[in-house]
Amino acid sequence: MDEARAVLARLERIETLDRAGAPPSRLLPELHALVREAEEWARCERDPDAQAAVDAAAAALGDAIVLA
Repeated sequence: MDEARAVLARLERIETLDRAGAPPSRLLPELHALVREAEEWARCERDPDAQAAVDAAAAALGDAIVLA
């Protein structure tokens, strides 16, 4: 359950930064951390759908970095 709390807390931080107009250089590290925390949560849950969602998010984030 700590994994879920970590993901929710990270989402709140990202939302706060986004509302404040934070630049991508501030948001990207938070998004990377979110993906790592979500991976940990998915591993603990042993849910293939959760793992697939995390994999898709990681791929999208990787594409965003390449395009940045």
